[in-house]
Amino acid sequence: MKLKITQILLGSLLVLSTLVGACSSQTSNEGFAIYLTKDNVPPSQMEALSHVNLADQPIISLNDIIHYDWATHEIELTSAAYQKLDEMHFPTNGTSFLVCVDRQPVYWGAFWPSYSSQSFDGVTIVTSPFLHESEGASNTIQISLGYPGSSFHQGVDPRSNQQIMDALVKAGKLVSA
Repeated sequence: MKLKITQILLGSLLVLSTLVGACSSQTSNEGFAIYLTKDNVPPSQMEALSHVNLADQPIISLNDIIHYDWATHEIELTSAAYQKLDEMHFPTNGTSFLVCVDRQPVYWGAFWPSYSSQSFDGVTIVTSPFLHESEGASNTIQISLGYPGSSFHQGVDPRSNQQIMDALVKAGKLVSA
């Protein structure tokens, strides 16, 4: 009887350790990243959803970031990352993104083209097909509130999240905290 109980306990422990191992292999240590949504969920539908799947790869990863200015939420990107965004075409009603830490969404927003005539009450990264207007332009984007300006944002500012700050500090990407 004791042998059978011991075998059951050992078997249960083996199954449990396998499950824990499988779960921990799903955990990412990528830190701060910005993802598009897997199914291109429009910004107008984001708040109504309880769960949104991330795209397979981030649109902006830690490898793309030179530094993140905590005071202004400006992100200086590598030339390649900035060019990738510059070449993308975002619709005038925005393209949803999720700001994540270790693939876990912290808040959402939308890439919003600067030529859009539609306002937006949310977090934005304003884009334009003319990002490189001058030769001396930096490769900087800004995570802002509202479009066309902050007066269009009515909610709470989610950008100064401690989890995000910790991930940026850990990666050595944060300035002016």
